Amino acid sequence: MEAAPAAVMERERLTAEMAFRGADDQPRHQRDGDGGVPSIVIKIRRRLPDFARNIKLKYVKLGIRHGGSPTSALPMLCVPALAAAAYSFVRLDVIYYSIDLLTCVAWLGTALLLLTVYYFKRPRPVYLVDFACYKPDDKLKISKAAFLDMTESTGSFNEAALDFQTKITNRSALGDETYLPPGVQARPPRLNMAEARMEAEAVMFGCLDALFASTGIDPRRDVRVLIVNCSLFNPTPSLASMIINHYGMREDVKSFNLGGMGCSAGLIAVDLAKDMLQANPGCYAVVLSTENITLNWYFGNDRSMLLSNCIFRMGGAAALLSNRRADAGRAKYRLLHTVRTHKGAADECFNCVYQREDETGQVGVSLARELMAVAGDALKTNITTLGPLVLPLAEQLKFLKSLMMRRVFRVKGVRPYIPDFRRAFEHFCVHAGGRAVLEEVQRSLSLRDSDMEPSKCALHRFGNTSSSSLWYELAYAEAKGRVRRGHRVWQIGFGSGFKCNSAVWRALRDVPPLSSSAAAAGPDRKAASCCNPWVEDVDKYPPKSYV
Repeated sequence: MEAAPAAVMERERLTAEMAFRGADDQPRHQRDGDGGVPSIVIKIRRRLPDFARNIKLKYVKLGIRHGGSPTSALPMLCVPALAAAAYSFVRLDVIYYSIDLLTCVAWLGTALLLLTVYYFKRPRPVYLVDFACYKPDDKLKISKAAFLDMTESTGSFNEAALDFQTKITNRSALGDETYLPPGVQARPPRLNMAEARMEAEAVMFGCLDALFASTGIDPRRDVRVLIVNCSLFNPTPSLASMIINHYGMREDVKSFNLGGMGCSAGLIAVDLAKDMLQANPGCYAVVLSTENITLNWYFGNDRSMLLSNCIFRMGGAAALLSNRRADAGRAKYRLLHTVRTHKGAADECFNCVYQREDETGQVGVSLARELMAVAGDALKTNITTLGPLVLPLAEQLKFLKSLMMRRVFRVKGVRPYIPDFRRAFEHFCVHAGGRAVLEEVQRSLSLRDSDMEPSKCALHRFGNTSSSSLWYELAYAEAKGRVRRGHRVWQIGFGSGFKCNSAVWRALRDVPPLSSSAAAAGPDRKAASCCNPWVEDVDKYPPKSYV
């Protein structure tokens, strides 16, 4: 049992940080009557593994197979058929007139047949018409100081747990305007099924109302596919049934409720919606991503479970997808690729994010010390698979050159070439799982601060909203007016299991920027402002410091 975790730990990069801590910085339970003696604290920080150290060729092959299909090759097969038809037509003369004319017609018929098969068998385009993020009422805002005061007033945590939460909160990069549901903020807390349902209804119906108002979709008639993902709250009837009941949706709606799939479930839901739209022509699909805080607050003292209290906050998002070509003119994006990576076959990956009971019977989500190494390995696999689908030819040739030098010519000292993904994408939406995760992904992929700005600002303003965080980040890029026609967006999500998923979108039109006065503008601007949660804060971001 010790071998598997040891193998993961070998892939981690460890750095040492040394700090001098005085008496005022020491935990309350460690201070003596004289105020304590200054001490030296050495911290070992685990980092994502070096991607250039080992890239498995099988994931490159998987990416090549992922992007190819027999149908996509049909247009290429028409080229030699048309060339043969042209050659036969040019060779017409008195002797071979009848024979070559028949050959020419046969080749033209073959090309026409291939094009016909391609037309009817080609994948249907999947459009993102619009999306909406939920913004809670201002009365649900909670600052870091108020959060720590609330945590201490519950009386459920010992001194060590309070000190740990204080340290994590101050270093989390969350701002003072995140949101928690009323049941959690109540004193004493009201953590029951009724409060959890109220939170779910507020989030789901809030973003869905905005989405339907913005797109003009009638949920009673138009929505034929509904996918809801929420990892830890799965009541009966399901969340999907709650939506169907509230909006009176059609009886033949195809509904799915995804639970227990972690923070990357939003992209899993998008991938499922893509498959459903390929099988059902001319329909709309609604994807709703959220997480419920009320019934998943941890009141124990296990440090591995306390982190979720400090960074997870209230939020959710809904997206309207379509395969109707008539929507191409008004849609914002077209879905190009989805790549899913699941490492659950390995025990160390399966157990690194685990819901369980602590020694006192309190239920919480435990984060293992190998989490960063597992996340890095899953990310490496995912981007290696994604690379052949999105990278320019020049970047792929550089990678192929380094691969041949190492594998074919056995040249020593040649490191694998890590492609520059900034040449493939204009916008990066990395799941805002925490400050350390964002910093390590930025370092590993050699991204600029401007590339990580949407993710860091979303973490600062809204906290970790689980699977919906990717939509808050894309909404930030839109609010700043940075999305232009033809731009490519890369969404990267991490989740328990352990999973790393990607979605690639291409912008179909320019998205105009928002400002604080957008709500007072025309109807189109009002509709955009009700879907975008940054309308009142876009001028305040980015902050001078994310600390």
